[in-house]
Amino acid sequence: MRHVAALAGVGIKTVSRVMNDEPGVSEATRQRVLQASQQLNYQLDMAAGSLRRSGRQTLSIGLLLPSVANPFSSEIHRALEDTLSERGIAVFAASLDDNPEREKALVAAFLGRRVDGMVLTPIARSQAYVIPEHSRDLPMVFIDREPVGIEADAVVTDNAAGAARAAAHLLGHGHTRLAYFGDTPDIQTARERRRGFLEQLGQAGIPTSTVSVREGLRDVESARLAARAVLASDEPPTAIFSSQNLVTFGVMRALKELDASRRVALVGFDDFALADMMDPGITVIAQHPERIGRLAAERLLARIDGDDGAPRTYVVPSELIVRGSGELPPSY
Repeated sequence: MRHVAALAGVGIKTVSRVMNDEPGVSEATRQRVLQASQQLNYQLDMAAGSLRRSGRQTLSIGLLLPSVANPFSSEIHRALEDTLSERGIAVFAASLDDNPEREKALVAAFLGRRVDGMVLTPIARSQAYVIPEHSRDLPMVFIDREPVGIEADAVVTDNAAGAARAAAHLLGHGHTRLAYFGDTPDIQTARERRRGFLEQLGQAGIPTSTVSVREGLRDVESARLAARAVLASDEPPTAIFSSQNLVTFGVMRALKELDASRRVALVGFDDFALADMMDPGITVIAQHPERIGRLAAERLLARIDGDDGAPRTYVVPSELIVRGSGELPPSY
């Protein structure tokens, strides 16, 4: 804090007032302090006083997920809690909503509370901004997506391989007119799933230019509208691959509205509750979020306990679960 005060030309108490958003500081002074803190990469240390008195860790970690409401994220959260609670470590979770600025703000908030480590799904194009903290031995594990601009442990699904498995499955049931429905290509997992799906089709001799590709689908409604439009085209696909569960829900709704649930094959990426209760049941490429969460927790504990080995990326295999929707024959 004294370095910020010196750079801004103010007293330490003034810096404290600004960082705690207290009144009694002019706007010009406030901006000067904020610019100095940003230049020095200063984070308000909310727990430093108590840590100095107790000489111990905070027994807490920060968990940043795309959305804690998403079933995939919630299962990861629970697996982390189950593993870390055995060590008396609390998990504080937050949703990123696929917003890079929100990622940076939440990382700063957790750092200010001196968590003992962090587990996060990276959203921003680069995570190099956390290097100053990471270099001071703050344990970090990235999940679902590998980090960019920083070397750290990561736990991910075999996204491209799983999507290729979906393509091979649909090809194996005679489909040659296919569609891909995906999230925004800015997201690493979405890019990998599209790549795996299209490369598998190309290797099988299906011109990828003939595949209906719809991306940027962020929710159920956008996926529903995209599916209705594609299915109403002159040469609609006989099979659809949806690359995440919210997109799958939208496609399912469109198929039901068009009375096409038994005419158009569907394979989704991500399993979900009651998928086997649909008519037909939904064939999926299932991730294993409980394994991802448990492995991420184990790696974080190892780092907290002093493991200084080279960072690694751990790949958790996905699984094809056959339930009926992906096995429908082509209806030309």
